[in-house]
This record gives sequence, C-alpha cells and structure tokens, in this order.
Amino acid sequence: MFGSFTTIVAMTLLLPFLPLYVEQLGVKEHAAIVQWSGVAYGATFFSAALVAPLWGRLADRYGRKLMLIRASLGMAVAMALIGLAQDVWQLVALRLLAGLLGGYASGSMVLVATQTPKDRSGWALGTMSSAIMAGNLVGPLLGGALPPLIGIRATFFGAGAVIFVAFLATWFLVREERRPPPTAGAARPRGGWAGVPDKRPILAMLFTGMLLMLANMSIEPIITVYVAQLVADPAQVTRTAGFVMSAAALGSILSAARLGRLADRIGHWNVIVGCLAVSAVLLVPQAFVTAGWQLVLLRFLMGLSLGGLLPCIAAVIRHSAPERVAGSMLGYSISAQYTGQVAGPVLGGFVGGHFGMRTVFFATCVLMAAGAAWNWWAQRAVRPR
Repeated sequence: MFGSFTTIVAMTLLLPFLPLYVEQLGVKEHAAIVQWSGVAYGATFFSAALVAPLWGRLADRYGRKLMLIRASLGMAVAMALIGLAQDVWQLVALRLLAGLLGGYASGSMVLVATQTPKDRSGWALGTMSSAIMAGNLVGPLLGGALPPLIGIRATFFGAGAVIFVAFLATWFLVREERRPPPTAGAARPRGGWAGVPDKRPILAMLFTGMLLMLANMSIEPIITVYVAQLVADPAQVTRTAGFVMSAAALGSILSAARLGRLADRIGHWNVIVGCLAVSAVLLVPQAFVTAGWQLVLLRFLMGLSLGGLLPCIAAVIRHSAPERVAGSMLGYSISAQYTGQVAGPVLGGFVGGHFGMRTVFFATCVLMAAGAAWNWWAQRAVRPR
C-alpha cells in the first residue's frame, strides 16, 4: 500500500499542469494543446498495455516482488528524465518509456490478489485500491501547488526521488510467499489462456476494464481546460483542477474497501453492474455545471460509485483463473485497462477540442450505461456455471 501510494502520487503530479507543460514546450494553439495533452498522457498507458501481459507471466514464473523492484526503479528514472524534455515529442517519448518500465501499482494488485484468501479478495483488493486512490488524491493536489513554488521541471525531479524511496522500501520490506519448485520429471501444467477452463468471465472482465478506463480517462485530460471556462481567476485554474481530480479519488478511497466487502457478500458482478449504472447517471449533470465547486461535488459522488469497480474486476478474474496463471490473467486485465487509458485521453482530447467539452461527458455517459447493460447480460449468461 505504501509503495503504490508513493508511486501514484509521483505519477499523477503532472495532471493539473500537463497542458501548461505542453504549452511551455512550444505548442501554442488551443486545440493542439488539448490534443497533445491527451497524447502525452495516453502514451504511458499505450506502452504499458503492450508489456503488461509479459510482466504478468514473468511474475508467475520468477516472483511478483521482482517485478515491483523493476517497476519502481524504472519509473524513478523515467520521471526524472521527463523533467529534462525540450520539446513535446521528447515528452511523448519519455512518457512511452515510463509505461514500458513502470507498472508498480498494477504489480502490487497482482501480488495481493494471488496471496489473499479468495473469500477475502474483494476486501483486500478494495483496501489496495484505497491506497492507489489516495495517491490519485494527493498527487493532483501537489501538482497544483508545487509548480508555482519550485517550477514544473523540479516537480518531475522530486517525483523521481519519491519513487526511488518506494524502490528502496520494496527491496527491503516486501515479503513474498515462496512457491515450491516443480517436481523433476512432472508434467508441466498448461499456462496462459490454455490453463483457464472457462474463459467467459475473464473475457467479460477484460472488456469491462477497458470500457471503464476509456470512459473515465476520456475526461481527465480536458478537466484543466474545462475548469478554465468555469473559474474567472486564471491563477486559480490549476488549483481548482487539482481539487476536481482529487475529489473522485477521495470518493473512491472512502468506498473501495466497503464496496469490496459488500461484493464478497452479494457477488462481485452485482456490484460492477450497479457501479457502472450510477456512474452513467452522475455524468449528465457534469456537463451543465456553472461553478467549480459543483464539478468537485459531482466528481466526488462519481468517485464513490467507481471505487468498487477495479477491485471487483480483479476479484472475478482471481476466482476464475487457476493459481498458476493468475498473474498472467491479471496482466491481461491490466493491459486491457491500459488500452482504455490510451484511447480515452486521445478520444476525449479530440472530441473536446472539436465538438466542445460538454460532448465528452455525454459520450462517456453512453459508454458507462452500455457497459452496465452488457455486464448484466453477461452475468446472466455465465451464471449457470
């Protein structure tokens, strides 16, 4: 929890000032700033989506702690280098590098999911999500406050230093249960997809995770620009944007463990359907706000509803996959979520830049409602097993 919190704080620092950094690197046109912000933000998730299944498989084979050590050290280096970018192309390239080398929070979810009793998995993963969301809460707040004090580049250097502390803590403090080595001459069990007897629940969760992150992240890159239309004082834009981004994280912190415990009792899939439906309803009024505090309140309520989704998705996969391939399947889930995080900012930036900010909220509402309906149908199809 500590390692995930510190790495997420460092990674989310840039959210409130990313458009300002893009402008500082030479991009001047309004629509271009919005689109480049989406591309730079999504670049990390694009590269991470490519390598997440590989890291999951290597974690099954060589241990999950080793993957956490690799991720924390790689992210520390990448974040420090981002502070040295000289143009927007270098920023995008370094964000790609951060995705290739990183993945600490997702790796920690794999570690916890595979070493927790199945009947407590919803609560345990919800508790982990609370730590991750706490990082999402603190990160944008610091990102809104630090650049005016120490500068944007120094903020990236500080982020790299914080992640390096997480690297040291992981190396010395994390303990992983050792699995017995395979018996000599024994038949090698099937790995990967071949080792999963019923693939339908896992495929459903892969799609749900991708849809969730696409819908959620389509809004993140445009929040700063959207807040600028609501706040009269330009000096308050980044601070207000930080509060808006952190409000959703605060709601998720408060609800993740509770929704996870509820899901352990009434079923993880039931919580997934309910959370998606409530989120779709809450997106509509966000398109009609007239003041910053209204957007903060609505994002907080949406965070309450979203808090149980990722823990429940991971729990369904954990229940549906044998132990020997659990890391690989959770790796595919992370890859699917990263795919949504790639498409979301790019689509959100494009729609926001060409059709208006409010259109992004309406389109995201439709996606969340469709996801709720599809999961309700998929649950009924899989239930006989």
